Amino acid sequence: MADVLAPLAGKVWEVLVEVGAKVEEDDELLVIEALKMENTVYSPSAGKVKEILVKKGDSVEDEQLLIVLE
Repeated sequence: MADVLAPLAGKVWEVLVEVGAKVEEDDELLVIEALKMENTVYSPSAGKVKEILVKKGDSVEDEQLLIVLE
């Protein structure tokens, strides 16, 4: 199981996966907008998306849990 954390504070611009999706290491999971730049968050490992804890438009803090992989 792996946790996907926000690399920086910002706003969720787009969620690119759904619960149940199979992902590989370095797949794009979501995009966070910060300082007028889009920052892509990548999968730290291969697995299956177990839970998505944010949605488009949510504000997130640095190191906040975003997605749980199993």
